[in-house]
Amino acid sequence: MKNNKITSEKFSRREFLGTTAFVTAGTLLSPVLSFGNNSLKVNGNVSIEKPNSRFAGVQIGVITYSFRDLEGGLEATLKACTEAGLSSVELMGTNVEDYLGAPKNPVNRRPNSKKPLTDEEKRTVERYNSQLKEWRKTNGTVKEYTQLRKKFNDAGVNIHIYKWTAGDTEKELDYSFKIAKALGAIGITAELNDTNARLLGPVAENNGMLAIFHNHLQFGEPGFNVDKFLAYSPANRLNFDIGHYFGSTGLNPTDFIRNYHDRIASIHLKDKTGLNNATLKNTNMVWGQGETPLAEVLHYVRDQKLPIYCDIELEYPVNAWSTSVKEVRTCKEYCRQILI
Repeated sequence: MKNNKITSEKFSRREFLGTTAFVTAGTLLSPVLSFGNNSLKVNGNVSIEKPNSRFAGVQIGVITYSFRDLEGGLEATLKACTEAGLSSVELMGTNVEDYLGAPKNPVNRRPNSKKPLTDEEKRTVERYNSQLKEWRKTNGTVKEYTQLRKKFNDAGVNIHIYKWTAGDTEKELDYSFKIAKALGAIGITAELNDTNARLLGPVAENNGMLAIFHNHLQFGEPGFNVDKFLAYSPANRLNFDIGHYFGSTGLNPTDFIRNYHDRIASIHLKDKTGLNNATLKNTNMVWGQGETPLAEVLHYVRDQKLPIYCDIELEYPVNAWSTSVKEVRTCKEYCRQILI
């Protein structure tokens, strides 16, 4: 890939805040902005507007990881999406089964705990795994997830990607893709590595769906070849994180999108400093204060009419006087100003 010089269109946070002062004030008064006739009845008599975050043909959404600081589970996540004015999500499935009433693991250990399980704890975990498998056959049916999809859709939010798998066996992966399809998703996201690319692609293909892989710093590793992972299955796609790509390589992500647009299902949007920054290398920044060519990327997706979801991923630290919902809403408005 060519080491092209970055030619991003500068769009400072000061300029953005100046041009959107009126709009931002409006968002503080109403949970969502009004775009088009998307009225929604609340409690049978109060009419508000459903969110619509499609701007100039580009669907702006959010990965629900952005709301990781919120308490209240799935209800709080859905409320955050509507308050931020976003009409589509990449839904992380960490707590979805809990929300639907799945059995809970009675053995709680921190992920990094090195303390071995006792014999009794091992038996308890075995019983839990058996109960969970049975729950997935009964209560955890496709119908339950279809109802969850309706809950999101009724609020004006579509689930376009699901980030979750039940396990790594072919049977567990097949179940996972059926669940994702019931939620209305085009596929499942997972981290970009050889194992995931080999296992998920064929199962996705059998279900008429996509296996979508998210990059971190792999593109900056010597000898990394993304074509190897895409070649495992025609269903394999990329969840292309432009911030991680730019921060780990210093290359223009627009050039990569130009070359691989037909294998990209979604893009993660964030603003970072680049690999060659003299003081802060590869660092998450408030949007408009970093060096990632966000405007250039969004303009390319818009002008080429690419069917690629563009999702906000909030990773910069949120100040004590703000919230993740406010910051995501500001990021959405940043995208809107770029696109319209």
